[in-house]
Amino acid sequence: MVLNNVMIPGNDAVVSISISEGKIKQVSPSHTDDREQLTFVNAIAFPGLINSHDHLDFNLFPQLGNKTYESYTEWGKHIHRAYAVEIASVLKIPIALRERWGVYKNLLCGVTTVVNHGEKTTINDPLITIFDNCQSIHSVRFEKNWKKRLNNPLKINKPAVIHIGEGTNDIAHTEIDELIKWNILKRKLIGIHGVAMDPQQAKHFEALVWCPESNYFLLNKTAAIDELKSKTTILFGTDSTLTGHWDIWHHIRLARKTQMLNDDELYNSLTSSPAQTWKLNSGSITSGFDADIVIAKAKGKVGLQAFYNITPNDILLVMHKGVILLFDESLYHQLTGIITQNYSKVFTGNHFKYVMGDIPGLIAEIKRYKPDACFPIPHPALPAA
Repeated sequence: MVLNNVMIPGNDAVVSISISEGKIKQVSPSHTDDREQLTFVNAIAFPGLINSHDHLDFNLFPQLGNKTYESYTEWGKHIHRAYAVEIASVLKIPIALRERWGVYKNLLCGVTTVVNHGEKTTINDPLITIFDNCQSIHSVRFEKNWKKRLNNPLKINKPAVIHIGEGTNDIAHTEIDELIKWNILKRKLIGIHGVAMDPQQAKHFEALVWCPESNYFLLNKTAAIDELKSKTTILFGTDSTLTGHWDIWHHIRLARKTQMLNDDELYNSLTSSPAQTWKLNSGSITSGFDADIVIAKAKGKVGLQAFYNITPNDILLVMHKGVILLFDESLYHQLTGIITQNYSKVFTGNHFKYVMGDIPGLIAEIKRYKPDACFPIPHPALPAA
């Protein structure tokens, strides 16, 4: 397949992307062979986004919390008291259904890889990549056996991924030192949040996953990424809808407003940097890389400005390892005879999208357990979140 007439951020020249056997074969100024082709107008192409922190099974929750907290421990204790009924109503939905919705939440936004924090998912056919070649440790305060798990010699070759420094008080800062001290086997550490982290501490981490919207919602503060970025690699994450908007582009624009990463750095935190950290063959539209590609309307802009203007409504196509998982209704006639799988038709604001799988069926199953569950895809039969 060839994707014709697209621009890649950072290179405003129009190119064609040739795809074969799930990988990018060639990126060239033009392509004229007789293989299956899709032609776009005023569109940009970029690597499928890599969401380096989510809890897939927690994306049917609304945001829970009604004040500014000093730490994740204070927030956790408060929501289990104040929102016990709401939490129970979501947790009674089977985890497999919650995880599958978590995948769609990401896919609808152009995410093709998610690093899920927690136990291995139950999904056999996840559509996108659910990265789990790491060891998830919840946190220093909420996991009793974290020291033992961190120093498990059988896990030494995998990075340890842990919530750390998620707070504004002294305890949040000193727990980072505690983690560093007890990393006896010198495991590769990938921290999540790091709001209380200082540059000296950051040097001990292979990477830090920045989740600014979650941080502002809980703590009204985020990590000093502008100070930490010279000491460790910065990756981008959303966390779940417990603490953030369902749409990753909402998070991205909030991060951009902080100006703690420049436009190139923020773009890289969603593409090439996590691909290198997690050792993925993706994150770049380059020959030989996996064909994880998103194409979206350029809205009259070029380069990274067009990238930062994107909403789910603007996405024209999402491809994962050469397989089209989502396409806009405007491409329907070009794809006639090419697409053979089953797709659901959903509405994302002003356009219908065709998404692989049975989303209405999934929603109907979820509503058997929680009739008032809301979803961010307007439809006559579905309440919007």
